[in-house]
Amino acid sequence: MLGNRLGLNLAYCRRRAKVSQEELAVMASLHRTAVGQIERGERVCRVDTLVKLAGSLEIPPEELLDGLHWEPGGTRLGQFTSGAD
Repeated sequence: MLGNRLGLNLAYCRRRAKVSQEELAVMASLHRTAVGQIERGERVCRVDTLVKLAGSLEIPPEELLDGLHWEPGGTRLGQFTSGAD
């Protein structure tokens, strides 16, 4: 869920910036396959990678996290939710 929402946000922002996955990878100093894996939800990026991607797209990092929310656990474990759920 977290990876899927983050990936959708990244793909949207990248397309809006009119850059390819490979171009974004170069700008963010990532391996060329990393952007595709993140966009497909196969990989969740670390905070430093999130900042690199956002900076390369010239957007605030929170734009990549749009729609993600945390539900505190209380007597059960907490979980991520998205606006689509």
